[in-house]
Amino acid sequence: MEAKVYSVSGKASSKKATLADEVFGIEPNNHAIYLDVKQHLANKRQGTHKSKERNEVSGSTKKLKRQKGTGGARAGSSKSGTRVGGGRIFGPRPRNYSFKLNIKLKRLARKSAFSFQMKNDALMVLEDVNMDAIKTKDFVAMMTALSLTNDKVLLILGDKNDSVYLASRNLKKVKVVTADSFNTYDVLNARKVLVTQTAIGRIEEILN
Repeated sequence: MEAKVYSVSGKASSKKATLADEVFGIEPNNHAIYLDVKQHLANKRQGTHKSKERNEVSGSTKKLKRQKGTGGARAGSSKSGTRVGGGRIFGPRPRNYSFKLNIKLKRLARKSAFSFQMKNDALMVLEDVNMDAIKTKDFVAMMTALSLTNDKVLLILGDKNDSVYLASRNLKKVKVVTADSFNTYDVLNARKVLVTQTAIGRIEEILN
């Protein structure tokens, strides 16, 4: 399939970009997307949650009252989880939430994410972005020219470009990544995905 190529000034140029159907034109696999996004979010979890159990709470182990004759339930340690100030029963413990996915499934998820955005007209092909100076106002001017000022944007570059990355770093709704570091979550979480011409070849090479 072919797509228009937009310049940094926001105008569609006479150039056309050829997009591989097996990457940008497949039928999205919802379950593959679900698993890849689930893994991404799980891997971001620190898993450092912890609550004190009865053996970790400070306090006396003296029996609170005599066993029989009080008319109430028998009571032992004040650290019991059934008492106020006692330890937590089956509380959270530190754990690792990450899990493994096959590479083929992750590739399918990424292809599905691009195809989904393509079907919804949320993917734009952009000329290669080059900035001589690290200026956020220049990057904002480019977003304004593309009518994306208030949209959440993902910009995928072919190669690492520190000038573009640093110029966009202070913008909350903009994320800049390279063709070898994007993920399914970022692609679907963006209202608009901008892919440079150089990045298209790299993406197709990686996913195929």
